[in-house]
Amino acid sequence: MSVTRDWLPHTRTGILAMARDWQAVAEPKASDWGIPASTLTELGIRIQAADAALAAAQNETTRTPVATAQCREAFEALTAAMRDMKRRYFLTPPLQESDYIALGLKPHDGTPTPSGTPTAQVTIETYLIGRHELGIRIVYVTGSPGDPANKGYRIWYSLAAPGETPPANPEELRKSFFTKRKKDVIEFDFGDSGKTAYFAVQIENDGKKGNWGPLVSALIP
Repeated sequence: MSVTRDWLPHTRTGILAMARDWQAVAEPKASDWGIPASTLTELGIRIQAADAALAAAQNETTRTPVATAQCREAFEALTAAMRDMKRRYFLTPPLQESDYIALGLKPHDGTPTPSGTPTAQVTIETYLIGRHELGIRIVYVTGSPGDPANKGYRIWYSLAAPGETPPANPEELRKSFFTKRKKDVIEFDFGDSGKTAYFAVQIENDGKKGNWGPLVSALIP
């Protein structure tokens, strides 16, 4: 499926800077926030390893395919440690809004956004990814993507082999999945190559469904 960095910075130097900020902010508050010393020690080790690996990967003398792979692995380990630390210790009190800001995170909003029944209508555009894979992109036909009622998308689809009767309308589609992403990837079975996939989308919001989007089709590679 498609990948997003969400709250992480988009550069390795930015990730390192955030990790160092976490270390500086969390160390004096570790006891209050219930963070074990071993967690901060591990974060420090991951920071040092990522810093050294990045320097080696960027240096003209030491930059090799091995150094590049080691840099990628070091940052994967660092971001995994950061995600675990955030999940375990930063998502619940006693953190205050100022703490979230110091950590470079968006303060938690516990107030639900009021929303109603979706009224917008969407469709999808497809594009090739690889064998047995289609990328999909949500496109608004009517309405605004910023409407709080547009919580997610129920993507309905069916497959038809050459010579089989295609669905006549969205109500005849048999399979579906839900996503909140405006771009995603569908992986089909090996034997589906050469079939035609038919799609239609409904916006969903806590069980409330919007209008059907138009029926569209794409050949599975």
